Amino acid sequence: MKLIQYAKSHPKTIITLLGIICSIYLMLIFKLDARAVTIIAIVLGYITNIFVSLTTMLGLIPIIGPLLVKLLTIPIFWIINGMGYFTSFYAMKKGYGRDLLSHRLITTALLIGIALGYILGHLVPVR
Repeated sequence: MKLIQYAKSHPKTIITLLGIICSIYLMLIFKLDARAVTIIAIVLGYITNIFVSLTTMLGLIPIIGPLLVKLLTIPIFWIINGMGYFTSFYAMKKGYGRDLLSHRLITTALLIGIALGYILGHLVPVR
């Protein structure tokens, strides 16, 4: 029910999605290289923010929608966190331990500030 209402209230999203699907289909018919089709589809999706709309529409499916969204997004955060650990290890190996520590402190302060801002934003009404 919510999915149909979302589709009706966001026609640009549906038109954009159909346009990207049609362009992918045409590229495959004209025998374009699969890697080029993939790169073009990812760039088009990134430019139009269609990935956000797709996950929103997927999250609106009752019961299994939110679970599927979590299954799609959690590994991305694990990959980003793992890349951070590998780059930190590489930086420490190269002798940038002191710089790494200061950047980690700045990042931690930023995350604490974001969390406090979120909490205070919900505690203190703006209106």
